[in-house]
Amino acid sequence: MTDAAAGRDIFACLRFIPGSVIRAVPMEDQEVPLENVHEHIEHHAAGAREKWVSLVALTTAVLAAMAAITALLAGDHANEAMLDQIQSSDQWSYYQAKGIKAAVLETKIDIRKTLGYQSESADMSKSDRYAVEQDEIKKLAEEKQTEARTHLRKHVIMAKGVTFFQIAIAVSAISILTKRRVFWYLSIGLGIFGCHSLIHGLLVQ
Repeated sequence: MTDAAAGRDIFACLRFIPGSVIRAVPMEDQEVPLENVHEHIEHHAAGAREKWVSLVALTTAVLAAMAAITALLAGDHANEAMLDQIQSSDQWSYYQAKGIKAAVLETKIDIRKTLGYQSESADMSKSDRYAVEQDEIKKLAEEKQTEARTHLRKHVIMAKGVTFFQIAIAVSAISILTKRRVFWYLSIGLGIFGCHSLIHGLLVQ
């Protein structure tokens, strides 16, 4: 008699013992479903990886949007700085033109005084008007020059922010390629620096 046959006979006998707590269970039902457990674990692991990759993709999309906004603002401030500088230069040219007119008029008045002629009231009032206009033009030119410096400073700060965002996007791509979360965390840190530059640029006066 084989071992398998002997085992079946023993279980058959035990089944008819009164009060016995042992049930005859077929041998094939004793197998533990490890394959199902393994598949379940692999399914959840794959879901976790997909969720992590989705978070990285979402972070990259946010970084790209912030980079676009910051680049737009940086370019706008660069244009404003250039326009203000042009207007300041125009005002300084106007100031110099008024100065030349005032100098010519002063020379005319001095010549008339040297020749013994009395200065005309129109020339005197015009000379005073030139002086007042020069002060106003100078003030406006200095304001435009200050605004140009402010816009240029904002442009430089926001340009740094764009650089931080671009590096952060590249590091996010590296995190996906290498499947290492440390690069994802690094990209988030760089993105925070980019946001700081954006906010700093907006608050500069």
